[in-house]
Amino acid sequence: MIGRLQGQLVAKHPPQVLVDCHGVGYEVDVPMSTYYNLPEVGAGVTLLTHFVVREDAQVLFGFATASEREAFRQLIKITGVGPRMALSLLSGMSVADLAQAVTQQQVARLVKVPGIGKKTAERLLLELKGKLGADMGPSSVATSDHQHDIGQALMALGYNDKEAAAALKLLPADVGVSEGIKLALKSLSR
Repeated sequence: MIGRLQGQLVAKHPPQVLVDCHGVGYEVDVPMSTYYNLPEVGAGVTLLTHFVVREDAQVLFGFATASEREAFRQLIKITGVGPRMALSLLSGMSVADLAQAVTQQQVARLVKVPGIGKKTAERLLLELKGKLGADMGPSSVATSDHQHDIGQALMALGYNDKEAAAALKLLPADVGVSEGIKLALKSLSR
């Protein structure tokens, strides 16, 4: 329903912020990763949002990046993980760290987050396997926007995460998208 807010940051009270959008103040709950990157009060701010409607409340959650919002949406789909726990998880670790923990099946990293027990961590690892990689690039290997775009292009052409990641490792760090795709396709065709 509400996908994005753009306005003036009026107040910051962790984990909640108040954003004034043309005279309407929206209370938005944000993960600490987003909170720490917010500008000063009075400055302009843009947040991607997820609106949760329950029987007893309507809550708006805000995120600085699309990958944070997508990770939040994947987390709340899991049985036993509500919006508060998902927010806590994203406050305790970055999306890249979460994706890496899921890829490497590291229960210990998830248990360090307050409110996440061993059983919940195991369920998270099981249910998130293969679901966070799309926003992170192939196996979290992409380190730049260009590499991310190259990886996405390779996967769109039918290559899997491992093949795309292997091709990305062979590319120079400063390669452009079109040149990178050409070089990656050459290395994959061998």
